[in-house]
Amino acid sequence: MRKLALVLMIIGGLNWGLIGFFKYNLVDSIFGPDLFIVSRIIYALVGLAAIWGISFLFTSNTREG
Repeated sequence: MRKLALVLMIIGGLNWGLIGFFKYNLVDSIFGPDLFIVSRIIYALVGLAAIWGISFLFTSNTREG
């Protein structure tokens, strides 16, 4: 689940980078205006992944055992 969240955050970050540098929204261009609800679901999933990703800052990466 953690890797899925990271993948969603990477997708969101790349999309924002494309918007910032080139004014190109990859998600909207893939799904188009007819499937705007799919785009909104993707944006919501990316947002939830980012909220969950905040917890990654406060967890240790070391494994005991």
